[in-house]
Amino acid sequence: MSKIVVSEFVSLDGVMEAPGGGDTYEHAGWAFQFSRGPDGDKFKFDELMKADALLLGRVTYEGFAQAWPSMPSDEGGYADKMNSMPKFVVSTTLEKAEWTNSTLLTGNVAQEVSELKQQLGGDILVNGSGDLIKTLMEHDLIDEYRLMVFPIVLGGGQRLFADGSKLTTLRLVQATPVGSDGVVVLTYEPVRAGKQASDPTGA
Repeated sequence: MSKIVVSEFVSLDGVMEAPGGGDTYEHAGWAFQFSRGPDGDKFKFDELMKADALLLGRVTYEGFAQAWPSMPSDEGGYADKMNSMPKFVVSTTLEKAEWTNSTLLTGNVAQEVSELKQQLGGDILVNGSGDLIKTLMEHDLIDEYRLMVFPIVLGGGQRLFADGSKLTTLRLVQATPVGSDGVVVLTYEPVRAGKQASDPTGA
């Protein structure tokens, strides 16, 4: 059974919008001013290589589908993996998903994602896709959050946990500084009903 893993770049005030640019957001590309170092690059590389599929909302999918097919092959195979791996896009308006190995999910999101989790074996990565994440939270379908937190306050923009998000308790699994600019990778798991949050240090 697969895990749904939400992996995002976020600011200290929780903004996830356009960290890499390519958007009308006034601070688009805000993550580029920080170094995540070799450890941060390795984290993202290992994460993708372990994944079986991408699960994306329409806006993120269209941005990725425009950028990645033209990316040259790299020595590690990151671009090749992005382009070849299965991709599932949740949309009620998109008519075709033309990026290689893409499948449209147009029905009941909770049901279709639950079925995906049963069918696949490795991680199913969610990047961007703020509206989709809110829906997945509402149906308790997210198994892990991996947040690369950048030391910047943006003061506005789409937040990962927007107003109206479902009340969710998270357990810290790991906290790892990367690079030299104060970037930290925080890994959390939701605390399911009947379980209590615990101190990962065992204290």
